[in-house]
Amino acid sequence: MSNAFFKVPEPYNEPILNYAPGSKERAELKKKLAEMQAGQVEIPLIIGGKEIKTGRTVEIRAPHNREVLLGTYHKAGKEEVDLAIQAALKARTTWAEMPWEQRSAIFLKMADLLAGPWRSTLNAATMLGQSKTAFQAEIDAVAELCDFWRFNVSYMADLMKEQPYSPPGMWNRSEYRPLEGFVFAVTPFNFTSIAGNLPTAPAMVGNVALWKPASSSVLSGYFLMKLFKEAGLPDGVINFIPGSGGQVGNPVMASEHLAGIHFTGSTAVFQNMWKTVGDNISKMKYYPRIVGETGGKDFIFAHSSANIKALAVATLRGAFEYQGQKCSAASRMYIPKSIWSEFKEIYTAEVAKIKMGDVTDFTNFMGAVIDKAAYESITSYIKMAEESDEAEFLTGGKYDDSKGFFIEPTTIVTTNPGFITMREEIFGPVMTIFVYDDDKLDETLELCDTTSIYALTGAIWAQDREMLVKMSDRLRNTAGNFYLNDKPTGAVVGQQPFGGGRASGTNDKAGSAMNILRWMTARTIKETMVPPEDWTYPFMGEK
Repeated sequence: MSNAFFKVPEPYNEPILNYAPGSKERAELKKKLAEMQAGQVEIPLIIGGKEIKTGRTVEIRAPHNREVLLGTYHKAGKEEVDLAIQAALKARTTWAEMPWEQRSAIFLKMADLLAGPWRSTLNAATMLGQSKTAFQAEIDAVAELCDFWRFNVSYMADLMKEQPYSPPGMWNRSEYRPLEGFVFAVTPFNFTSIAGNLPTAPAMVGNVALWKPASSSVLSGYFLMKLFKEAGLPDGVINFIPGSGGQVGNPVMASEHLAGIHFTGSTAVFQNMWKTVGDNISKMKYYPRIVGETGGKDFIFAHSSANIKALAVATLRGAFEYQGQKCSAASRMYIPKSIWSEFKEIYTAEVAKIKMGDVTDFTNFMGAVIDKAAYESITSYIKMAEESDEAEFLTGGKYDDSKGFFIEPTTIVTTNPGFITMREEIFGPVMTIFVYDDDKLDETLELCDTTSIYALTGAIWAQDREMLVKMSDRLRNTAGNFYLNDKPTGAVVGQQPFGGGRASGTNDKAGSAMNILRWMTARTIKETMVPPEDWTYPFMGEK
């Protein structure tokens, strides 16, 4: 019983450690990296708190060094999915009834555990399993995920404060309930923070979840499940079911108990899930909430008044941090002829300094792309550019998978603004640049708006304030996260809620109250203090 109005702690952004030589955090992380590489972990399914080993196993190897076996994981199928649905629905009975402040305490504890004793574990697992550098892992697996948990608790509390007006004689109230059924959380390989947020954001407000992590990020996902357990999350609230999309997704999507989908991944997969919901809707108990963040073809658009040195740095970081494997990564650029020569000189000199290799060597800026399928897909675009008379390479263009899946930071310059690498999502370290005539600014802004089906992130560059206003207005619908004189990556929870429109998703803004509200269903309650005892109305009296 809650006999107080509880105020949750003020949320704050987790400080990012720098892992400088000689620092305590660097030594702890190096030690944890060595431990994980020395031993292998066998990862089971976790359903209703029980570990289940199906015998259908897959090896986990480091993308940057395939000789490093990190462990194996067991794959779920229809039988295990059915068990997970039963476990989730059973757990929902007590979880949904738990006072909100007690649920909040669990997630606040998760954040403190992650920021403290679990920090090096999640960073190391993300580095080794997903080939992130120490800094990229730190801002993702620790800082952003801590932020999600702390800010989401605050958003939940703020939403529940929203109450209707009550005139004299009655008390009107709004109760914010969880959805009935379960939420299906499908998470990508590239952000451990997204993997941690997609099942926990619905769970925080009383929902239960089935979590299917990407096959290439099961290692960090498993350690998150262990962290959830230590924080006190009850068994069955989140059920961990790695496996293939068909073997896991098909039985989940066929369930009449599906109440919501929280998804980050490819546009094609999300569209197919949406279609499946439509096909099955007459057999379902609920209209599922569908929340998804999908692809991007994110741009940098420069005006002639741009700060050229800063533009070059933003382009390099935006395109090549984490090998361009961010849905927000810069992958196309529009730059005027008047500054092209100076930009090209600065940019190529800086890109030439990039060091790529094993992420356990902290001097490397880039690691490997995630797996063979990604490597083959990305390099197919590079090969298309090699064979085209509309494209030439400014940087990179080489690749090697003899030890790990390495692709150089590649910059293509095209004479065709509709070239395939200007249109399609590549999800790798490939940036394509179109150089436009200064007097064709309006025409080029139109190209930027219409060339891609996506609308996730974008950045504009100008020192001229009138031009910033003009470009911002013209490109209003091109991106859900829009940056002025910055790279189009690096959204921070509580500062820049993330999400896009068009083919990039439902724009429900992860890391905001908008997202949390999607997992609530309100009950309006009206209490009349002195109900009438006469059913007639004054107008009925005779004249």
